[in-house]
Amino acid sequence: MKRSRVNQIMAAADEMIRHYGFVLPPFAYWSPEAFKAKAPMARRVISGRCGWDITDYGQGRFDDLGLFLFTLRNGELADLQRGGGMCYAEKLLISRQDQLSPMHTHVIKAEDIINRGGATLVVELYGSDDAGNFAKDRGGMVRCDGMERTYGPGEKLKLAPGESVTLMPGDWHAFWGEGGDVLIGEVSTVNDDVTDNIFVEPIGRFADIEEDEAPTHLLVSDYERWLA
Repeated sequence: MKRSRVNQIMAAADEMIRHYGFVLPPFAYWSPEAFKAKAPMARRVISGRCGWDITDYGQGRFDDLGLFLFTLRNGELADLQRGGGMCYAEKLLISRQDQLSPMHTHVIKAEDIINRGGATLVVELYGSDDAGNFAKDRGGMVRCDGMERTYGPGEKLKLAPGESVTLMPGDWHAFWGEGGDVLIGEVSTVNDDVTDNIFVEPIGRFADIEEDEAPTHLLVSDYERWLA
């Protein structure tokens, strides 16, 4: 993805988030220079990979296959492993109309996916085999707004604004906006986007950035290079 396109997506996402009554935290608006200067006091933001995350899954087709994310807060895996402390994470996501976030699951993370506003959020579901692998002939059970619901293989849940689904490790899922763009909330256990996204197809999690202009704000995938 070109950096100029990333900058445009950030601006449009911020506008949509504000439209629905959310405001991103102050560190969202730091320039790269300000982030460098404040890096020592922002070490938990950096280590938790909180911030802007825009991906085309390395395929170069963001409008068709992509996702906007902003990680608002993220706990520590060590706390989750010992069963105490900050064991949770929270994100905002935007799925544009017919923009696919491809089929995947998580090994550790359980998550609530919430339609925070906009059009319909479609979530396509499959279950796992006994080894946890994608099983095109299996369904499973999820909770929708706290109510148990059995799903068949390939079933498509349609979430209106305010509705949610709870996904556990082994619930394979893909999602997109239907009839328009959707602002999504994600509340989960500790989030690790580097190692805990398992895709059916062999694709990347992060975009390759072509630096055709200066970044407005840093992506989480920029931290290692820009803040070292």
